[in-house]
Amino acid sequence: MSLVRRATAEDAAEVLRLRQVMIDALPGGDSSTGWHAEARPALAERLGDPDGDFAAFVVDHPDRPGALAALVAGTVDYRIGKAGNPHGRSGYVFSVATDPDARRRGYARACMAELLAWFRERGAGQVMLTASAEAEPLYAALGFVHKPDPTMMLRL
Repeated sequence: MSLVRRATAEDAAEVLRLRQVMIDALPGGDSSTGWHAEARPALAERLGDPDGDFAAFVVDHPDRPGALAALVAGTVDYRIGKAGNPHGRSGYVFSVATDPDARRRGYARACMAELLAWFRERGAGQVMLTASAEAEPLYAALGFVHKPDPTMMLRL
């Protein structure tokens, strides 16, 4: 039996906690947590929709009942098709986090394998993510490659 399971609405607080672990590890990450209470209802709603375009896969913490040890979350988006992805469905991985006391046990890799299978089931022709230097070897081992993408962002 796999340690990995799909997150449910009841996991929303723990998913937010692990997302904060990831945010805190980013250069310039905002360590404030006041936004969690506002984000929780929408996240719980998305986690409660098994047919939606969002999924999170988790591993329960082996030493702390009720806590999560690892999280991987992603979404499937539609973009106009192109060569190599004519149907236009793209997966995007945006939260990968493992509790510091549960690292080096293969949890993130196992969660990523489940998320990639979920993307395949939904017909995603490509999967994108932003990799930290620490996580890059894992993603490379799973087949991810760098692309020369001049990504920009605007906050609204």
